[in-house]
Amino acid sequence: MNLGAHPELLDRIAAGYALGTLRGPARRRFEVMARERPEVRAAALQWQSRLVSMTELQTAQQPAAAVWTRIDNLLRADLEQQAMQAARDTPARQPLAAGWLRSLSLWRAISAAGALTTLLALVTAVNLKQQWGSEVQSLQAQLQAAPQIAYVAVLADDQAKASMLVTFDPRKRTLTLQRVGDFKEADDRSLQLWALPSGAGPRSLGVLGADKVLRLTAADQDVQAVPTLAISLEPKGGVPSAGGPTGPVLFKGTLIQKQS
Repeated sequence: MNLGAHPELLDRIAAGYALGTLRGPARRRFEVMARERPEVRAAALQWQSRLVSMTELQTAQQPAAAVWTRIDNLLRADLEQQAMQAARDTPARQPLAAGWLRSLSLWRAISAAGALTTLLALVTAVNLKQQWGSEVQSLQAQLQAAPQIAYVAVLADDQAKASMLVTFDPRKRTLTLQRVGDFKEADDRSLQLWALPSGAGPRSLGVLGADKVLRLTAADQDVQAVPTLAISLEPKGGVPSAGGPTGPVLFKGTLIQKQS
């Protein structure tokens, strides 16, 4: 399915991915699509950036004793199921030479890895339910009342590692940039955002500060018909727009108009 043609469905699936409720084959399929399609990757990053700050608003809470009992029961059941499956499969196979395939420590390691995955998934779900239940509902209500984002771009380096999520709100005439990578420019350097229109030279959209979330004022004509955005590394304070970038272009990405 082309999720880009169904923005509401894409938004719901991306929310489930960020919350951890999207699991199994569906989660793996979504991750494959996110690597291949920038609009899917952008939706996932948007939801992850919305939820990441919620931990800063909450005080730590100790899970109830029943939670740990349930985790222990699930782990024991998972290990017993894997042991029984291994016992059923072993007689049906030809005897193997002594070696790493018959190593008890190997199968214990594999079982422990499966158990750890189950533990992490359950702890995540419990924490979300106990700590974030009302906050998630409040956040969803706020998001529903928020202005529609008209354009979105994920700016990545040459290895396709995302570094900046860019959205444009035409109502507020604001470009919002969220750092999603670990790049940090030196104190004597600045990052500068550029529009790369077709058939024309680069046009500066602003110099970026060091904050995690950055906002730049922009008009509709600054982003309309602009296929690509780029970020270059410049001297402190940036360079004039007329000359174009003078330093290396670190990140680049397609600017996508979201369907209404």
